Amino acid sequence: MGKRKDLSEFDEGQIVMARRLGQSISKTAALVGCSLSAVIDARGERRLGRVVRSNRRATVAQIAQEVNAGSDWMVSEYTVHRSLLRMGLNSHRPVRVPILTLSTDERANSEHQNWTDALD
Repeated sequence: MGKRKDLSEFDEGQIVMARRLGQSISKTAALVGCSLSAVIDARGERRLGRVVRSNRRATVAQIAQEVNAGSDWMVSEYTVHRSLLRMGLNSHRPVRVPILTLSTDERANSEHQNWTDALD
């Protein structure tokens, strides 16, 4: 095991429950049979949240590099990405909205007026 694609939902659930029960990272990794970098603790998640809040536009690779710079053990980009998703932090692309011009605004108002007139 140890690779991102090898961790099933069951394994991820085991990791979460073992950490909630107070198991260490190394014991949790041994229990599931994955690498230490696949397991991130609450302290690591708080640090990850601080890194994300400091730079909202950073990529997962940049976040992983910054987290690894201040830590004695390394986490992979996949672990960072999975942790961000679990924390509810995901990216959203901006949606392009058409600019309302006078003609589209008038058309919308006339359609609305015709709709209300049709009800009478």
